[in-house]
Amino acid sequence: MLMMAAFRGSVGFCASRLHTSSRSPAKQHYKMLVLGGGSGGIAMSARMKRMLGAENVAVVEPSEMHYYQPLWTLVGAGAKSLATSGRPTSSVMPSGVKLVKSKVEEINPDANTVRTDDGSEISYDYLIVALGLQLHFEKIKGLPEGFEHPKIGSNYSLETVDKTWAALQSFKEGNAVFSFPNTPVKCAGAPQKIMYLSDAFLRKTGKRAKANIIYNTSLPVIFGVKKYADSLWDIVKQRDINVNLRQNLIEVRADKQEAIFENLDKPGETSVIQYDMLHVTPPMGPNSVIKSSLLADEGGWLDVDKDNLQHKKYPNVFGIGDCTNLPTSKTAAAVAAQSAVLNRTIKKILKNEKPDKKYDGYTSCPLVTSYNTVVLAEFDYNGEPLETFPINQAKERRLMYHMKADVMPHLYWHGLLTGLWGGPEPYRKLLHLGMK
Repeated sequence: MLMMAAFRGSVGFCASRLHTSSRSPAKQHYKMLVLGGGSGGIAMSARMKRMLGAENVAVVEPSEMHYYQPLWTLVGAGAKSLATSGRPTSSVMPSGVKLVKSKVEEINPDANTVRTDDGSEISYDYLIVALGLQLHFEKIKGLPEGFEHPKIGSNYSLETVDKTWAALQSFKEGNAVFSFPNTPVKCAGAPQKIMYLSDAFLRKTGKRAKANIIYNTSLPVIFGVKKYADSLWDIVKQRDINVNLRQNLIEVRADKQEAIFENLDKPGETSVIQYDMLHVTPPMGPNSVIKSSLLADEGGWLDVDKDNLQHKKYPNVFGIGDCTNLPTSKTAAAVAAQSAVLNRTIKKILKNEKPDKKYDGYTSCPLVTSYNTVVLAEFDYNGEPLETFPINQAKERRLMYHMKADVMPHLYWHGLLTGLWGGPEPYRKLLHLGMK
C-alpha cells in the first residue's frame, strides 16, 4: 500500500518514457536549463516539466548511468549489489525533456549562457545548478593509486565501493580503520555506517575477537546533533569500538598497509596505524566549474539564499543539493525537502512575486548500525531534531533499517526523481502516504 501510494498521480506522465538526447548543436536556448543529472537535477527537471512544459526544459549531464548513492553503504557491506544502485540516465529523465550529454565547462551568469566541453553554448532564461560536489582522493598522499592494493576501499565512489566489500571479506586479524576527512562531506554519517556494518560482519563470521575497530574522525564530535551523538557513543562503547577525535588521514602507504593520521589539535603531530582493512572517506570540495564562476561564494560553493534557494546575486539562478552553501548536512533527504521549496520559489519568481516558502534546513541521516538496525537522525539548520515518528528515533530500530534498505530506494526512483515526493520533512510525508 505504501508503494502504491507513492505512484499516485504518476500514471499519466510515465506512460511514455521517450525523451530527446543530443551532443548539443552550436546554439541552443531554453527557458529553464538544469545543470547536473543527479538527484536534485532530475527531481527539478521533472517539476519544471510540469510547470513549463517539456520542450522548455533541458538537462546537461554527461554520465550514462545515474546512481542511488545512499545504497552504497550497503553495497560496501555486501548487503546489496552495485548493479541494483544504478539505472541508465536516459531512463530517469522526464519524458520529452532534452538531455544534453555534455559536461559543463563554464557558466556565465552575466550573459545567461553555459558552455559545454564540446564547445557549444546554451543560453537560458532561468538556471538551476545541481552539479554536486567533487571527491578529492588525490589530497591524501598515496591515493588514488593505493586502491590498486588489497585491504582498502571507499563507499564514496563507483570504482572503490566493491573494494570495501572485498577488504571486509578478506579481513583476518588486526586493525580495521575508518576515516572522516577535514572537509565538508556528503552524508556525514556514512563514514561510520560502514564501521558498524563491518563490526556486525566480523561478529557474524567469528573474527571480531581478533579485530580492533578504529574510527578516526577529524571532527571534535562523533555526530553533530547531540541527541543522536549520545546514542552513538553508547553504541561504540557497547561494541568496543575505538573512536579518536580530531584525527585526519593525510597519507596511505598501501604497499605496507599503513595509514598516517595528523592530530588536528597538534599540527605536525602524526601517528602511523597498521591496518588489515582501511575504509577511506575522501576529502571533498565544491564543483570546479562553480568555483571558477561568478556564482561562487568565498569557499567556492554556489551562493544561494538559505531560505528560498535563489542565488544571492543573480535572481534567475537557483541551486539545490550538494553544490550549494546551504548550512545543512548534504543528503538525498535534504534534496527531497529542498526540491519542494525551490519549486515554490520558482513558481513565485515566474509570476514576479516574492518567494514565500522557507527551507528550514531539514535533512536526514539513517545511521545504519547493523544489518538490521538504524538510528534515524532528522534535524534542521540549528541542529535541532526534526523528527517524523512518535517514537525515540535515537534508538536503534529494525523498522528504520527496512525503510533505509527497501522502502527508500523505491521512493527515490519512483517518487523523488519524478517530482512526486519531496517537501519539508519528507519522511513525514512518506508516513502519510503509507496511511492512505
